[in-house]
Amino acid sequence: MNNDEEPAFIESIGKLFGNPGFVFPLSAFIMSISVTNIVGTFIDDVMERGGVTDQFSIDLAGAGFEFGILFGGIIIGGFVDKTKKYKAVTKACIIASMFLLVPLGLTEHALGKEPILLVLALLGLGMTAGPIQPINAELAVDVTYPSDETAVESVQQIGGNLVSALLVPLVEIAAKQDYQLLPQVPALASDIRGDVILLLAMTIVTYFYFDNFDSPLRRTMADAAYNNKKDVIDLEAVGVNDDFVPAQRDLVSKR
Repeated sequence: MNNDEEPAFIESIGKLFGNPGFVFPLSAFIMSISVTNIVGTFIDDVMERGGVTDQFSIDLAGAGFEFGILFGGIIIGGFVDKTKKYKAVTKACIIASMFLLVPLGLTEHALGKEPILLVLALLGLGMTAGPIQPINAELAVDVTYPSDETAVESVQQIGGNLVSALLVPLVEIAAKQDYQLLPQVPALASDIRGDVILLLAMTIVTYFYFDNFDSPLRRTMADAAYNNKKDVIDLEAVGVNDDFVPAQRDLVSKR
């Protein structure tokens, strides 16, 4: 039985990558899980560079980050579930994530460390980067319908965790680098950490790549066709009865 299931699963994965629309939600999912995983892994370093050194405060900030991911997933994910605006919302979340990543590694020399701004950016990042995962999990299922949903989820999770693991040593190296910004202008002089630049680069590349997404939403179309067919059947059922009451006539005319 296992020998039969394994080739079927591998075949399902092959079909997923054979669908040109699958790689776009996959890229957005991988970017999102990589950002949230990396920020979560290095939360201590992120908070300490912003002036938050108390361990209890760092733990609270980390909990707030996870709550932001959950809260954003419920609110933004729920909106997308109703409207099916996968592309527009994903792009908006990526753009917001870009801006919210910057305070995690930017230090303005004139102002010094800004722990409040850092914490707010961290919470906001959770609320915008986190929802990209469930949104694009649904998008991947939608564009590859009637694919194996288990295969879709497996590929996205494996890809996201693999990229996250590969990024860890690169982030550790990049975090040791500081890049000066406008050093010749004392009022605007600042520096930004290399790890944040690395994550920013990944989000920017993902944004422009995802912007090319233009595949039909197969499951949404199938659901719409089914609902339309059901409406037609309802109309035919009403039409069989010659004893139309006014309310029924109004119902038919509206449909």
